[in-house]
Amino acid sequence: MKTQAQVVVIGGGVVGCSVLYHLTKLGWSDVVLLERKELTSGSTWHAAGGMHTINGDPSVAKLQQYTIELYRDIEEISEQSIGLHMTGGIMLAATPARFDWLKSIHAKGRYLGMETEIISAREAAEIMPLIDASQFEGAMFDPIEGHLDPSGTTHAYAKAARKNGATIHTQTRVTDLHQQVDGSWRVMTEGGAEIVAEHVVNAGGLWAREVGRMVGLELPVLAMEHMYLITEDMPEVTAFNEASGKEMMHAVDFDGEIYLRQERKGMLMGTYEKACVPWSPTQTPWDFGQDLLPADLDRIAPSLEVGFQHFPAFQQAGIKQIINGPFTFAPDGNPLVGPIKGLPGFWCACAVMAGFSQGGGVGLALANWMVEGDPELDIWAMDVARFGDWTTLSYTNAKVKENYSRRFSIRFPNEELPAGRP
Repeated sequence: MKTQAQVVVIGGGVVGCSVLYHLTKLGWSDVVLLERKELTSGSTWHAAGGMHTINGDPSVAKLQQYTIELYRDIEEISEQSIGLHMTGGIMLAATPARFDWLKSIHAKGRYLGMETEIISAREAAEIMPLIDASQFEGAMFDPIEGHLDPSGTTHAYAKAARKNGATIHTQTRVTDLHQQVDGSWRVMTEGGAEIVAEHVVNAGGLWAREVGRMVGLELPVLAMEHMYLITEDMPEVTAFNEASGKEMMHAVDFDGEIYLRQERKGMLMGTYEKACVPWSPTQTPWDFGQDLLPADLDRIAPSLEVGFQHFPAFQQAGIKQIINGPFTFAPDGNPLVGPIKGLPGFWCACAVMAGFSQGGGVGLALANWMVEGDPELDIWAMDVARFGDWTTLSYTNAKVKENYSRRFSIRFPNEELPAGRP
């Protein structure tokens, strides 16, 4: 392992590999990524792999649009399949208030050049026939939605970065960081090797909090348990595939707090349940690897009951697998990206809970910031500087739980929520 580098990126998930690639794309080739275990070993490997452009913040939506547009290029550059399925998707409204909200999201999308379309519940059921149209007021169709292979995509970023000169070391856990008098960083690893770097990027994912503590920083990030289930083969899915020559498209049922997509000849259904549970709220074990957490169907039963009512075919479907894995949130659900005041050369790219919608955009913005001195986009909604010393561990835990439980709730302008208040 080399002893000096311009940049050391800590963490080999999709975000760390995206940052690495974008730095090399902008001409910085003396860059090294250090991964504790293997690439994707934290949250990336068990992600559902969905992606969409829609976001309540137009600037974040633009970065998500960039991320999705990048995928075909990164697949070609790396010569690594990413398992891309561009199915399109629908967002469903079961109440008039939700339908009004979807219309507002559609208007923002038009402003950004997105080709979304407001459609009736009957039209939604025609293009996604698992829907019971009588349960909904209407929907919004977005052609730029789909899913991919999380592992293949992460390795594609990594291979593209290597082609541009980057170096990647797996099985290399960073144990400490020290800033030297000249401003450079000593990056110490478990095996005793050290790298001196001008810049360090914390893309530690589940361990971003622990990496932050190495420099005296308590980052506002918390991992939450997240469950989705995969059904056995469903005849309704097979029939639609054979009749249309297409996959079932993605669906988000906000009022049911669920999302759906096709998985082989069955379906994947995930939830953002109200009865949410934090995982390892004070410290992430360093030996946690490609592990899953115990399933708890009782916790997500209320969401599943609504889902089975809104999508009746699920009532007869067997459950093949239940995935329960942790992934990280900031208090407001947006990533933590950018430089840390008072720690020159130390950068963050963490709490990216929607890594396959946002990972490319986060990598682009941070690389621009590091190389050019400016992210070149309005990323205030993701800037780590939006939080301060007041984001204590107890505040973060309270707000993240509130945010997760309201993931699919309507958000109103200037709305003040109770969690974390004295």
